[in-house]
Amino acid sequence: MTKKHFHGIQTVMTIEQLTVEFERARPHLKSYILRITASIEDTEDIVQDTFIRASTKLDTFRAESSVKTWLFAIASNIAKDNRRARKRWPETVTDICRERALSNPEYFQEITSLMQTSTQAVFEVKEHISFCLTCISKSLPLEQQICLLLKEVYDFKVSEIVQILQTSEAMVKYYLHTGRSKMVNIYEGRCALINKEGTCHQCSELNGIFNPKQDFEVEKNKIEFAKKANDPDRENLLSIRFKIMREIDPFNSSGSDLQLHHIQYNSGVMEKYSEKNQK
Repeated sequence: MTKKHFHGIQTVMTIEQLTVEFERARPHLKSYILRITASIEDTEDIVQDTFIRASTKLDTFRAESSVKTWLFAIASNIAKDNRRARKRWPETVTDICRERALSNPEYFQEITSLMQTSTQAVFEVKEHISFCLTCISKSLPLEQQICLLLKEVYDFKVSEIVQILQTSEAMVKYYLHTGRSKMVNIYEGRCALINKEGTCHQCSELNGIFNPKQDFEVEKNKIEFAKKANDPDRENLLSIRFKIMREIDPFNSSGSDLQLHHIQYNSGVMEKYSEKNQK
């Protein structure tokens, strides 16, 4: 057991209190780890390992941060160990996976079956935007990806990210600035929602495949950053993308089963792609 401050009173945190805090944080921990690993199996393992490590290290908690921050620090360390040996995804990840999917009839059979049997397999443009952001962010160096997720999606302050990553404030700010700049540049060159010359049209393509009765132009105009495509402040457009991601739980939404299938598929394609390019 460890000493913890509740409203300024020094008490002892029991395993029961840790369990309550962990269950409160679990949904965010799961979505956070999924967005880092792009693996449902790894996510489940890391979240479980986070609780086990926390329960065996109660005496290391100093109440200098919230329990949630402490849990995210443990989960981040495990996730970093999990991803260190694996290559970053290329910026063209969506193009590569699209080509593989189009040449794989089984992929569309699986999707069709899923959409017919699941109540959480509805294609929505905003969910695909969140999914796309997950994929593109995996092209960043790991620390940049993690910092952006913690700050932009999970609302941690810079001072809290310093504690989570055990690094300096200057490094966190560097990771955030550099990561955002890279993401802005990637989307500026690729996303047809904000740039008519953009090379990626997957939002409209997938809408036509999975939801042909839905007018894509109508749906697009519901998306804030698409309506502001001419806004010269491209950083603001990226912030709106992160806001969309923040509002979606990839494990519990109208399209979660569909998007989880996409993530697993892309992850498998990227593993084979990395193996091929290592030879």
